[in-house]
Amino acid sequence: MATLRLPTADRTIEVYTTRGEPIPLVRRAASDFSRVAFAAAHVVADPLADNDPWLTPAIDWERTLAFRHRLWDLGLGVAEAMDTAQRGMGLGWPEAKELIRRSLAEAKARPDALIASGAGTDHLQPSPGLTLDDVITAYEEQVGTVEGMGGRIILMASRALAATAKGPEDYLKVYDRILSQVREPVVIHWLGEMFDPALEGYWGSADHWKAMDTCLKAIEAHSDKVDGIKVSLLSKEKEISMRARLPAGVRMYTGDDFNYAELIAGDKDGFSDALLGIFDAIAPAASAGLAALGNGKTDTFFELLEPTVPLSRHIFKAPTRFYKTGVVFLAYLNGLQDHFRMIGGQESARSLVHLAELFRLADKARVLANPDDAAARMSRLLAAQGIA
Repeated sequence: MATLRLPTADRTIEVYTTRGEPIPLVRRAASDFSRVAFAAAHVVADPLADNDPWLTPAIDWERTLAFRHRLWDLGLGVAEAMDTAQRGMGLGWPEAKELIRRSLAEAKARPDALIASGAGTDHLQPSPGLTLDDVITAYEEQVGTVEGMGGRIILMASRALAATAKGPEDYLKVYDRILSQVREPVVIHWLGEMFDPALEGYWGSADHWKAMDTCLKAIEAHSDKVDGIKVSLLSKEKEISMRARLPAGVRMYTGDDFNYAELIAGDKDGFSDALLGIFDAIAPAASAGLAALGNGKTDTFFELLEPTVPLSRHIFKAPTRFYKTGVVFLAYLNGLQDHFRMIGGQESARSLVHLAELFRLADKARVLANPDDAAARMSRLLAAQGIA
């Protein structure tokens, strides 16, 4: 146990003693799981680079790639260059392309590595003069680049398409063009506006239920080219409803960082696979829980994962787009990086009170790898901010 002083929401300082027993790291393979499970992995910033953090990303490639090997060692797949990696939020397409290239090279060196990479249109800046053909060309460039490296595609939502499309038919036109060309089945990512306000009204409607109808039309027209869809709407009701309507053989990958445990466990009518940003932060718990589920131990699955849900809901609380700060902070607490710095300077996106509560919840969820070390790191951070 470790004791430290933590700020509280009522502007006081409390003495907190850790009590969680860390979940042990056990090497596993993806075949140990009864669900396909990807963790959307973050990137580690280079704290010693002489750059302008708001303008120019600086990446610690060694630590970034080591983190991916840790996920593979736990049996989890890597969803590369997604929003958890600050894609479009500090990480541009040139850096994302290099990240994908390096990660694919690492994955090829180990036969058990599951990896899929984001392809979108983020190198195309939305502007009044954009056309649907511009969006299609941008998608084709990124899809072609990832496929040219031998990568599997996660088809990301497009800010440029959201800004250009006039209605559902425009979305269907773009997705029809792209899905008709891909070499292998892709994972479509429907990222909600709570994660990225620029994507409000995606699929041609601000009503998610109407948008769902359009999305399903796109999938049904090319079900042989769609491995699955990742839905990030933070609504289990919408995910379950859409899951029931998917064509046979098309997976639902939950992107619901609020309700993932029950969605992955499923019910008599079905279950969701996983492609989650929170799995970056709680990888040992996710791995152990999925292994238990694969062995038919549903109670153990919930015992391991349910305590992580309050932590995840805290990390992903509104404004949800700042969740990456919590993910990286937990990596810092767990010694997976030696600093709490982020590309784009986004370590400042959450308050010290928010981070202190994250520490408490991570302890309760048993995802602090070494509570004594985590407490020391937390105390150093607070001291540097004048709180001791």
